[in-house]
Amino acid sequence: MFYKFNLTDKLLFIAAFASLVYSEILFFNGHENHAIFIGLWVPSILCFGIYLHLIKRKKND
Repeated sequence: MFYKFNLTDKLLFIAAFASLVYSEILFFNGHENHAIFIGLWVPSILCFGIYLHLIKRKKND
């Protein structure tokens, strides 16, 4: 499944997953506000990846 993704896709996925895990660690250690702030990065990172895909598709058309 992951062989279809290029290096940028993999790095963005890893960054989103790492921020999710870090956010959960902060939350369960009692830093709720920091955890929410870091947790908001996940959809932003994934949306940035979608944006990059759209730009690449537009250039190829």
